[in-house]
Amino acid sequence: MLSSKDRAALRGQANTTEVILHVGKGGVTEAVIEQTRQALAARELVKGKVLESAGMTAREVCDALCQATGADGVQCIGAIFVLYKKAPEQVKAKLKKNPVREGVRARREAKRSERERRNQYFHEQAVQKAIERRIARENRGG
Repeated sequence: MLSSKDRAALRGQANTTEVILHVGKGGVTEAVIEQTRQALAARELVKGKVLESAGMTAREVCDALCQATGADGVQCIGAIFVLYKKAPEQVKAKLKKNPVREGVRARREAKRSERERRNQYFHEQAVQKAIERRIARENRGG
C-alpha cells in the first residue's frame, strides 16, 4: 500500500512517462495482463490508456490490472491510468546495466583522461620553458 507522499512522488514521475499500455475493445485480456506484468517488472511505473472502444472506464481497467498483477493504482485521470509495482531486487540487478548510460559514461571518462593527458603535457612544457629561461638568464648574467 502506498502512502500519499509516495503516491504524489509517483504521479510526478508519471507526468513525463510515455503511455506504453493500451487497452482496446477486448478489455482486460490475458495478453494485456501479461504485457502489464512484463512492463511492471522492467519499469516499475507503467502508464496506460483505455481506448474509447473498450467499454470500460480507466478506473475499472486500473482496478482489474491491479488485482491481476498485484500492483498499486497510482492515478486515474480521464482515460489514462498509472500503475506501480516495486520490482524484485534480482530483476533490478539485471536491468541496471543500461548500454546507453554505459556508453555515455565511457565517453565522459575518455574525455576526462584526454583532458588530463593534455593538461599534463602543457604543464611539462611550461616547466621545461621555465627551466630554459632560467638557464638562459644565468648564462647572460654570468
